[in-house]
Amino acid sequence: MFTQIKTSKANREVVAQLTRKLSLGAENTIARIAFMYSISKERKMDLTKIQDFGGKEYSKSVLFGDYFDIYLGLLCTHYRLYKTDKDIPKYVKMHVDDGLQILEKELYLESNSDGFNQLITYIKLGLDQIK
Repeated sequence: MFTQIKTSKANREVVAQLTRKLSLGAENTIARIAFMYSISKERKMDLTKIQDFGGKEYSKSVLFGDYFDIYLGLLCTHYRLYKTDKDIPKYVKMHVDDGLQILEKELYLESNSDGFNQLITYIKLGLDQIK
């Protein structure tokens, strides 16, 4: 199992910018949202295309808090992996990086918005899909 992951160097600033723009508290909040947003897009990461590890570092407990088992279960279900698979940290890292890139593009396209309303719209759309 893993104890920490690091985003890509390019995403170090993205995390900071999105955290400031959305005013959601600590940077790990936007990283959690990014992880789940990437998973929700049903994207499958290619481990051969993993980015560098020069960015923001998160411990497992900071990134996922008390809900690590739930996030792990979602990832394992998505990839049909067992919870001890050696590649889980790489998939977590890649989905955080991927989600940050998606959110950066989508939230900054709405230049007239503070980004928060757009994020709420995405969350509502996701919730509507599971009704």
